[in-house]
Amino acid sequence: MPRSADTPVAKELTVGEVATRSGVAVSAIHFYESKGLIKAWRTSGNQRRYPREVLRRVAVIRVAQRVGMPLSAIREALLSLPANRTPTSKDWGQLSKRWRTEIDDRIERLIKLRDQLSSCIGCGCLSLDSCPLYNPGDRCAEKGPGPQLLDPELMAERED
Repeated sequence: MPRSADTPVAKELTVGEVATRSGVAVSAIHFYESKGLIKAWRTSGNQRRYPREVLRRVAVIRVAQRVGMPLSAIREALLSLPANRTPTSKDWGQLSKRWRTEIDDRIERLIKLRDQLSSCIGCGCLSLDSCPLYNPGDRCAEKGPGPQLLDPELMAERED
């Protein structure tokens, strides 16, 4: 039912309202709360209530997840805001700039991985000791199987 001009805007939302308005499952809302990404309080009837601002926080969380940011990084970023407030557009600019660097690094690693993958065609993974994908940078493989790090020469290389 549409809200009329006389209907007051609720200052708090139920978990169902947050889920409906944000397009996120109730279980995800509870999960975000358990991870400290959003906060709720309880009514005298022990029902969760969320501030309206939680909708923007959920939107920021979803966008950050969509670009591949782990929840730990999202939580850290949200905690960096003054007084744990809802992100403003200026805040979003700063957060996304920080995340852009991490995303660029991830893209670079994926490109390297993709380029190594093409050299793997036809190998059939018969040479796991020299495979750059399965065993990247393994200098000990050339010495044969076993605890090669006990070799003083290899230990010295490792410390460099």
